[in-house]
Amino acid sequence: MRHDETLAAEMQRRGVSRRAFLKYASYVASLMALPPSAAEALAEGLAAARRQSVIWLSFQECTGCTESITRSHSPTLENLMFDFISLDYHHTLMAVSGQAAEQARLEAMAANKGKYIVVVDGSVPTKDGGVYSTIAGISNLKMLEETLRDAFAVVAVGSCACFGGIPAAKPNPTGAVAISELAGGKPLINISGCPPIPEAMTGVLSYVLSFGKLPELDHLGRPKAFFGETIHDRCYRRPYYERGLFADGFDDHGARQGYCLYKLGCKGPVTYNACATLKWNGGVSFPIQSGHGCLGCSEPDFWDQGGFYRPLPTPLGAMGPALAGAAVAGAALGVGAALAARSHQKTYLAASEKEKD
Repeated sequence: MRHDETLAAEMQRRGVSRRAFLKYASYVASLMALPPSAAEALAEGLAAARRQSVIWLSFQECTGCTESITRSHSPTLENLMFDFISLDYHHTLMAVSGQAAEQARLEAMAANKGKYIVVVDGSVPTKDGGVYSTIAGISNLKMLEETLRDAFAVVAVGSCACFGGIPAAKPNPTGAVAISELAGGKPLINISGCPPIPEAMTGVLSYVLSFGKLPELDHLGRPKAFFGETIHDRCYRRPYYERGLFADGFDDHGARQGYCLYKLGCKGPVTYNACATLKWNGGVSFPIQSGHGCLGCSEPDFWDQGGFYRPLPTPLGAMGPALAGAAVAGAALGVGAALAARSHQKTYLAASEKEKD
Protein backbone atom coordinates (compact mmCIF):
# COMPACT_ATOMS: atom_id res chain seq x y z
CA MET A 1 0.00 0.00 0.00
CA ARG A 2 1.31 3.45 -0.91
CA HIS A 3 1.49 6.07 1.84
CA ASP A 4 -0.65 8.47 -0.26
CA GLU A 5 -3.39 5.87 -0.85
CA THR A 6 -6.52 6.00 1.31
CA LEU A 7 -7.54 3.00 3.34
CA ALA A 8 -10.80 2.80 1.35
CA ALA A 9 -8.88 2.45 -1.91
CA GLU A 10 -6.59 -0.17 -0.39
CA MET A 11 -9.53 -2.17 1.03
CA GLN A 12 -11.30 -2.07 -2.34
CA ARG A 13 -8.13 -3.19 -4.13
CA ARG A 14 -7.85 -6.14 -1.76
CA GLY A 15 -11.46 -7.16 -2.29
CA VAL A 16 -12.71 -6.17 1.17
CA SER A 17 -16.43 -5.40 0.90
CA ARG A 18 -18.03 -2.26 2.27
CA ARG A 19 -20.16 -4.49 4.48
CA ALA A 20 -17.08 -6.07 6.07
CA PHE A 21 -15.52 -2.65 6.56
CA LEU A 22 -18.66 -1.33 8.28
CA LYS A 23 -18.79 -4.45 10.44
CA TYR A 24 -15.26 -3.79 11.65
CA ALA A 25 -16.10 -0.10 12.29
CA SER A 26 -19.13 -1.16 14.33
CA TYR A 27 -16.94 -3.49 16.38
CA VAL A 28 -14.42 -0.74 17.15
CA ALA A 29 -17.22 1.68 18.03
CA SER A 30 -18.63 -0.86 20.46
CA LEU A 31 -15.16 -1.56 21.84
CA MET A 32 -14.64 2.17 22.50
CA ALA A 33 -18.11 2.50 24.13
CA LEU A 34 -19.27 4.86 21.39
CA PRO A 35 -22.95 5.22 20.43
CA PRO A 36 -24.15 3.11 17.48
CA SER A 37 -24.34 6.22 15.31
CA ALA A 38 -20.58 6.67 15.68
CA ALA A 39 -19.87 3.50 13.70
CA GLU A 40 -20.63 5.20 10.39
CA ALA A 41 -18.49 8.23 11.28
CA LEU A 42 -15.68 5.93 12.33
CA ALA A 43 -15.95 4.00 9.06
CA GLU A 44 -15.85 7.23 7.04
CA GLY A 45 -12.85 8.43 9.01
CA LEU A 46 -10.98 5.18 8.46
CA ALA A 47 -11.88 5.12 4.77
CA ALA A 48 -10.56 8.63 4.17
CA ALA A 49 -7.44 8.15 6.29
CA ARG A 50 -4.03 7.19 5.05
CA ARG A 51 -1.74 4.73 6.76
CA GLN A 52 -0.57 6.18 10.04
CA SER A 53 3.15 6.25 10.66
CA VAL A 54 3.89 4.67 14.04
CA ILE A 55 7.25 4.55 15.78
CA TRP A 56 7.32 2.07 18.66
CA LEU A 57 10.01 2.52 21.31
CA SER A 58 10.77 -0.17 23.88
CA PHE A 59 12.67 0.91 26.97
CA GLN A 60 12.78 -0.61 30.49
CA GLU A 61 10.35 -3.45 29.86
CA CYS A 62 10.00 -7.21 29.49
CA THR A 63 8.57 -7.33 25.94
CA GLY A 64 5.23 -8.39 27.45
CA CYS A 65 3.39 -5.46 25.85
CA THR A 66 4.65 -6.47 22.40
CA GLU A 67 3.75 -10.09 23.14
CA SER A 68 0.26 -8.92 24.09
CA ILE A 69 -0.44 -6.89 20.95
CA THR A 70 0.70 -9.80 18.76
CA ARG A 71 -2.28 -11.69 20.21
CA SER A 72 -4.87 -9.12 19.22
CA HIS A 73 -7.68 -10.85 17.36
CA SER A 74 -9.74 -7.94 16.03
CA PRO A 75 -7.91 -6.51 14.28
CA THR A 76 -4.97 -8.85 14.30
CA LEU A 77 -1.54 -7.27 14.44
CA GLU A 78 -1.00 -8.29 10.83
CA ASN A 79 -4.20 -6.50 9.74
CA LEU A 80 -3.29 -3.45 11.78
CA MET A 81 0.22 -3.25 10.31
CA PHE A 82 -0.60 -3.99 6.69
CA ASP A 83 -4.02 -2.31 6.41
CA PHE A 84 -4.11 0.61 8.83
CA ILE A 85 -0.71 1.71 10.09
CA SER A 86 2.85 1.83 8.90
CA LEU A 87 4.92 0.42 11.75
CA ASP A 88 8.10 2.16 10.74
CA TYR A 89 10.20 1.25 13.77
CA HIS A 90 9.94 -1.49 16.35
CA HIS A 91 13.26 -3.12 17.09
CA THR A 92 11.62 -6.32 18.36
CA LEU A 93 9.46 -6.89 15.28
CA MET A 94 11.31 -5.23 12.41
CA ALA A 95 13.41 -7.36 10.09
CA VAL A 96 16.43 -5.05 9.89
CA SER A 97 18.76 -4.28 12.75
CA GLY A 98 21.67 -2.08 13.72
CA GLN A 99 22.32 1.05 11.66
CA ALA A 100 19.57 0.22 9.16
CA ALA A 101 16.98 0.05 11.94
CA GLU A 102 17.98 3.41 13.40
CA GLN A 103 17.99 4.95 9.93
CA ALA A 104 14.41 3.74 9.45
CA ARG A 105 13.37 5.62 12.60
CA LEU A 106 15.06 8.83 11.49
CA GLU A 107 13.58 8.61 7.99
CA ALA A 108 10.07 8.03 9.35
CA MET A 109 10.42 11.07 11.62
CA ALA A 110 11.55 13.26 8.73
CA ALA A 111 8.93 12.03 6.25
CA ASN A 112 6.00 12.34 8.69
CA LYS A 113 6.98 15.41 10.67
CA GLY A 114 4.17 16.48 12.99
CA LYS A 115 2.01 13.51 11.99
CA TYR A 116 3.54 10.31 13.37
CA ILE A 117 2.47 8.62 16.59
CA VAL A 118 5.03 7.41 19.10
CA VAL A 119 4.11 4.27 21.06
CA VAL A 120 6.30 3.61 24.10
CA ASP A 121 6.44 0.56 26.33
CA GLY A 122 8.72 0.55 29.34
CA SER A 123 9.82 3.24 31.76
CA VAL A 124 12.81 5.52 31.25
CA PRO A 125 15.83 5.51 33.58
CA THR A 126 16.93 9.05 34.45
CA LYS A 127 19.64 8.48 37.08
CA ASP A 128 23.24 9.12 36.00
CA GLY A 129 22.11 10.56 32.70
CA GLY A 130 20.03 7.52 31.78
CA VAL A 131 22.97 5.16 31.23
CA TYR A 132 21.08 2.13 32.56
CA SER A 133 19.22 1.46 29.32
CA THR A 134 20.48 2.26 25.83
CA ILE A 135 19.63 1.33 22.24
CA ALA A 136 22.28 1.60 19.53
CA GLY A 137 24.42 3.50 22.00
CA ILE A 138 21.67 6.08 22.61
CA SER A 139 20.13 6.40 26.05
CA ASN A 140 16.37 5.88 26.34
CA LEU A 141 16.15 9.40 27.69
CA LYS A 142 17.80 10.94 24.65
CA MET A 143 15.97 8.71 22.14
CA LEU A 144 12.58 9.60 23.62
CA GLU A 145 13.33 13.32 23.57
CA GLU A 146 14.54 13.13 19.98
CA THR A 147 11.64 11.04 18.73
CA LEU A 148 8.91 13.04 20.48
CA ARG A 149 10.11 16.37 19.13
CA ASP A 150 7.99 16.27 15.95
CA ALA A 151 5.38 13.67 16.99
CA PHE A 152 1.63 14.18 16.79
CA ALA A 153 0.94 12.24 19.98
CA VAL A 154 2.44 9.64 22.28
CA VAL A 155 0.77 6.44 23.51
CA ALA A 156 2.26 4.87 26.64
CA VAL A 157 1.42 1.16 26.72
CA GLY A 158 1.88 -0.95 29.82
CA SER A 159 2.14 0.09 33.45
CA CYS A 160 5.92 0.62 33.20
CA ALA A 161 5.42 3.33 30.56
CA CYS A 162 2.27 4.73 32.19
CA PHE A 163 3.34 4.85 35.84
CA GLY A 164 6.93 3.58 36.11
CA GLY A 165 5.82 0.02 36.83
CA ILE A 166 8.20 -2.59 38.19
CA PRO A 167 11.43 -0.71 37.24
CA ALA A 168 10.24 2.22 39.37
CA ALA A 169 9.27 0.02 42.33
CA LYS A 170 11.11 0.79 45.54
CA PRO A 171 14.02 1.41 45.82
CA ASN A 172 14.03 2.36 42.10
CA PRO A 173 17.83 2.14 41.61
CA THR A 174 17.81 3.49 38.03
CA GLY A 175 15.56 6.48 38.69
CA ALA A 176 12.89 5.06 36.37
CA VAL A 177 10.03 7.40 35.52
CA ALA A 178 6.79 7.26 33.54
CA ILE A 179 6.56 8.66 30.01
CA SER A 180 4.19 11.37 31.25
CA GLU A 181 7.09 13.00 33.10
CA LEU A 182 9.05 13.33 29.85
CA ALA A 183 6.31 13.88 27.25
CA GLY A 184 7.02 17.59 26.99
CA GLY A 185 3.38 18.59 26.63
CA LYS A 186 2.63 16.22 23.74
CA PRO A 187 -0.90 14.71 23.71
CA LEU A 188 -0.62 11.55 25.78
CA ILE A 189 -2.71 8.39 26.11
CA ASN A 190 -1.95 5.88 28.86
CA ILE A 191 -2.97 2.26 28.25
CA SER A 192 -1.91 0.61 31.48
CA GLY A 193 -1.76 -3.04 32.45
CA CYS A 194 0.99 -5.62 32.88
CA PRO A 195 0.57 -6.21 30.03
CA PRO A 196 -2.29 -4.15 28.52
CA ILE A 197 -5.22 -5.87 26.85
CA PRO A 198 -4.33 -6.16 23.13
CA GLU A 199 -7.71 -4.88 21.89
CA ALA A 200 -7.29 -1.79 24.07
CA MET A 201 -4.10 -0.96 22.17
CA THR A 202 -5.45 -1.68 18.68
CA GLY A 203 -8.80 -0.05 19.46
CA VAL A 204 -7.17 3.20 20.58
CA LEU A 205 -4.95 3.32 17.50
CA SER A 206 -8.00 2.75 15.27
CA TYR A 207 -9.87 5.55 17.06
CA VAL A 208 -7.03 8.06 16.68
CA LEU A 209 -6.64 7.09 13.02
CA SER A 210 -10.39 7.55 12.37
CA PHE A 211 -11.02 10.81 14.20
CA GLY A 212 -7.58 12.41 14.33
CA LYS A 213 -7.92 13.09 18.05
CA LEU A 214 -7.56 11.42 21.42
CA PRO A 215 -10.46 9.46 22.96
CA GLU A 216 -12.04 10.58 26.21
CA LEU A 217 -9.55 10.00 29.03
CA ASP A 218 -9.80 9.55 32.80
CA HIS A 219 -7.79 11.47 35.40
CA LEU A 220 -4.79 9.19 34.77
CA GLY A 221 -4.87 9.73 31.02
CA ARG A 222 -6.42 6.33 30.26
CA PRO A 223 -9.24 5.81 27.70
CA LYS A 224 -12.52 5.71 29.61
CA ALA A 225 -13.83 3.14 27.15
CA PHE A 226 -11.47 0.59 28.70
CA PHE A 227 -10.77 2.08 32.12
CA GLY A 228 -14.14 3.61 33.04
CA GLU A 229 -15.19 0.83 35.43
CA THR A 230 -13.48 -1.39 37.96
CA ILE A 231 -12.97 -5.07 37.30
CA HIS A 232 -15.22 -5.66 40.32
CA ASP A 233 -18.06 -3.78 38.59
CA ARG A 234 -18.23 -6.37 35.81
CA CYS A 235 -16.85 -9.45 37.56
CA TYR A 236 -18.96 -12.59 37.20
CA ARG A 237 -18.15 -13.42 40.86
CA ARG A 238 -19.77 -10.18 42.01
CA PRO A 239 -23.04 -11.88 43.11
CA TYR A 240 -21.06 -14.02 45.59
CA TYR A 241 -19.39 -10.89 46.95
CA GLU A 242 -22.76 -9.25 47.55
CA ARG A 243 -24.02 -12.39 49.30
CA GLY A 244 -20.93 -12.51 51.53
CA LEU A 245 -19.59 -15.75 50.04
CA PHE A 246 -15.79 -15.79 49.90
CA ALA A 247 -13.04 -18.32 49.21
CA ASP A 248 -10.67 -18.68 52.20
CA GLY A 249 -8.02 -20.58 50.24
CA PHE A 250 -7.11 -21.25 46.62
CA ASP A 251 -8.36 -24.85 46.81
CA ASP A 252 -11.05 -24.85 49.49
CA HIS A 253 -14.77 -25.41 49.06
CA GLY A 254 -15.38 -21.72 48.30
CA ALA A 255 -12.73 -21.62 45.60
CA ARG A 256 -14.15 -24.72 43.94
CA GLN A 257 -17.61 -23.15 44.03
CA GLY A 258 -16.33 -20.00 42.32
CA TYR A 259 -16.84 -17.72 45.35
CA CYS A 260 -15.42 -14.19 45.49
CA LEU A 261 -11.63 -13.97 45.91
CA TYR A 262 -11.67 -10.80 48.01
CA LYS A 263 -10.21 -12.48 51.10
CA LEU A 264 -7.35 -13.88 49.01
CA GLY A 265 -6.18 -10.39 48.08
CA CYS A 266 -8.15 -9.67 44.89
CA LYS A 267 -7.70 -6.02 43.94
CA GLY A 268 -10.66 -5.97 41.54
CA PRO A 269 -12.63 -3.40 43.58
CA VAL A 270 -9.88 -0.78 43.18
CA THR A 271 -8.60 -1.67 39.71
CA TYR A 272 -9.93 0.03 36.60
CA ASN A 273 -9.63 -2.11 33.47
CA ALA A 274 -11.72 -4.12 31.01
CA CYS A 275 -10.33 -7.58 31.86
CA ALA A 276 -13.71 -8.89 33.05
CA THR A 277 -15.42 -7.96 29.78
CA LEU A 278 -12.82 -8.19 26.99
CA LYS A 279 -10.82 -10.92 28.73
CA TRP A 280 -7.70 -12.39 27.11
CA ASN A 281 -6.70 -14.70 24.25
CA GLY A 282 -9.65 -13.79 22.11
CA GLY A 283 -12.10 -13.55 25.00
CA VAL A 284 -11.30 -16.97 26.49
CA SER A 285 -10.60 -16.05 30.13
CA PHE A 286 -9.01 -13.63 32.59
CA PRO A 287 -7.12 -14.16 35.89
CA ILE A 288 -10.18 -14.20 38.17
CA GLN A 289 -11.92 -16.70 35.90
CA SER A 290 -8.81 -18.86 36.21
CA GLY A 291 -9.07 -18.81 40.00
CA HIS A 292 -6.53 -16.10 40.85
CA GLY A 293 -7.35 -12.69 42.25
CA CYS A 294 -6.65 -9.47 40.37
CA LEU A 295 -3.20 -8.01 41.17
CA GLY A 296 -4.24 -4.47 40.31
CA CYS A 297 -1.55 -4.23 37.63
CA SER A 298 -3.22 -1.37 35.72
CA GLU A 299 -3.04 0.99 38.70
CA PRO A 300 -0.12 3.21 39.76
CA ASP A 301 2.50 1.64 42.07
CA PHE A 302 0.75 -1.74 42.07
CA TRP A 303 4.02 -3.48 42.90
CA ASP A 304 4.43 -1.54 46.16
CA GLN A 305 0.84 -1.63 47.42
CA GLY A 306 1.10 -3.94 50.39
CA GLY A 307 1.24 -7.47 48.95
CA PHE A 308 -0.67 -9.32 46.26
CA TYR A 309 -2.35 -11.80 48.62
CA ARG A 310 -3.28 -9.46 51.45
CA PRO A 311 -6.97 -8.45 51.50
CA LEU A 312 -7.73 -4.83 50.79
CA PRO A 313 -7.86 -2.56 53.87
CA THR A 314 -11.34 -2.32 55.35
CA PRO A 315 -13.08 0.80 53.98
CA LEU A 316 -14.74 2.84 56.72
CA GLY A 317 -15.13 -0.27 58.87
CA ALA A 318 -17.80 -1.68 56.57
CA MET A 319 -16.03 -4.68 55.09
CA GLY A 320 -15.01 -6.36 58.34
CA PRO A 321 -18.55 -7.05 59.63
CA ALA A 322 -19.53 -8.25 56.18
CA LEU A 323 -16.79 -10.85 56.17
CA ALA A 324 -17.14 -11.91 59.80
CA GLY A 325 -20.89 -12.21 59.70
CA ALA A 326 -21.40 -13.44 56.17
CA ALA A 327 -22.75 -16.80 57.25
CA VAL A 328 -25.26 -15.16 59.56
CA ALA A 329 -26.11 -11.85 57.96
CA GLY A 330 -25.78 -13.07 54.37
CA ALA A 331 -26.92 -10.81 51.60
CA ALA A 332 -27.64 -7.64 53.59
CA LEU A 333 -24.10 -7.23 54.84
CA GLY A 334 -22.70 -8.28 51.48
CA VAL A 335 -24.62 -5.50 49.76
CA GLY A 336 -23.36 -3.01 52.34
CA ALA A 337 -19.82 -4.12 51.70
CA ALA A 338 -20.29 -3.81 47.97
CA LEU A 339 -21.52 -0.24 48.28
CA ALA A 340 -18.61 0.65 50.52
CA ALA A 341 -16.13 -0.88 48.10
CA ARG A 342 -17.24 1.56 45.40
CA SER A 343 -15.45 4.42 47.14
CA HIS A 344 -12.54 2.75 48.84
CA GLN A 345 -9.77 3.08 46.27
CA LYS A 346 -8.45 6.25 47.90
CA THR A 347 -8.81 4.66 51.32
CA TYR A 348 -6.80 1.67 50.12
CA LEU A 349 -4.00 3.76 48.67
CA ALA A 350 -3.84 6.05 51.71
CA ALA A 351 -3.78 3.10 54.12
CA SER A 352 -1.01 1.42 52.15
CA GLU A 353 1.11 4.57 52.15
CA LYS A 354 0.58 5.08 55.89
CA GLU A 355 1.55 1.46 56.58
CA LYS A 356 4.76 1.81 54.56
CA ASP A 357 5.67 4.99 56.46
